[in-house]
Amino acid sequence: MVGRMVAFRGVEVRFGSVTAVAGVDLAVQAGRTTALIGPSGCGKSTLLRAVVGLVWPSAGRVEVGGTAVTSDTVPGLRLKTGYVIQEGGLFPHLTARQNVTLMADVLGRDGAATARRVEELAELVRLEPALLERYPLELSGGQRQRVALMRALALDPDVLLLDEPLSALDPMVRAGLQTDLRDVFARLGKTVLLVTHDMAEAAYLAETIVLLREGRIVQTGTLNDLRERPAEPFVEAFLTAQRSLVAL
Repeated sequence: MVGRMVAFRGVEVRFGSVTAVAGVDLAVQAGRTTALIGPSGCGKSTLLRAVVGLVWPSAGRVEVGGTAVTSDTVPGLRLKTGYVIQEGGLFPHLTARQNVTLMADVLGRDGAATARRVEELAELVRLEPALLERYPLELSGGQRQRVALMRALALDPDVLLLDEPLSALDPMVRAGLQTDLRDVFARLGKTVLLVTHDMAEAAYLAETIVLLREGRIVQTGTLNDLRERPAEPFVEAFLTAQRSLVAL
């Protein structure tokens, strides 16, 4: 798969007098992982929500697979997009299995095919099948995130959106999930747009890093690009603040 899968074209998002995103132009390449990173309030999560129509641009447009995200197209585009929010967002009254199969059941998909898909995904994300019968509160944080990833992948989407999916986990669980996520990305070849506040995580998981500040893109490239050719002093200051980069 080549070309761009997600495109932001002059996207601005305003909430009253507050500008969350200010004229972002960005092409997210198909089959690759792109990380959005920056300080809190820089607009990275807002951009992710704009892809699935949870917020609407005040100006500009978002495209997925060449189709503009509008009120008419967003229902169909959501079926082609997997979305994992912070802490998973699982429904507590449903078992893990029911969370994973929810949309397939709503759409009336074949039950046997859905069951096979669940088995495939459990193997993919390294979740013990027996855990699928438990409720979210009976699972650890890492297990819940694996279930959330399964749910996002259940309909075999073209695009996978991850909004700081590992931020609430302890360091050892987080490191293990980072490794598994990278393996999943490599095996599936999906277009992944990842929001994180951790530059080491961005560098580990993504081919392209997009650094934002106050709703604008400051620099796009690899970790080495940002280190060796910072576009402005803010880039150096942001990297210096990321003490976890000592390990890279």
